[in-house]
Amino acid sequence: MRSVVIGAVVLAIAALGGIPAQAQMGGGGGRHHQGGDAKSDQKKPQVDEKAYKAALDRIPEPKEKYDPWGGARPATPDSKKPK
Repeated sequence: MRSVVIGAVVLAIAALGGIPAQAQMGGGGGRHHQGGDAKSDQKKPQVDEKAYKAALDRIPEPKEKYDPWGGARPATPDSKKPK
């Protein structure tokens, strides 16, 4: 009898574990409509290549090289290195 109860609990936990995964995969039943995709594609603005390249050229060059690990190590290198 105890093994039947344990089996039922395991199945219940497995069934509850599938609900969040199903929500992430977009299995929302009948809420997705195919007709709305054509309208959203028409509303997207066209990207002008010349304007894009001009905007990239306006970005100033950095004076110093960026160091993403600068806060994780000392600013000056150690002169005393163990050999």
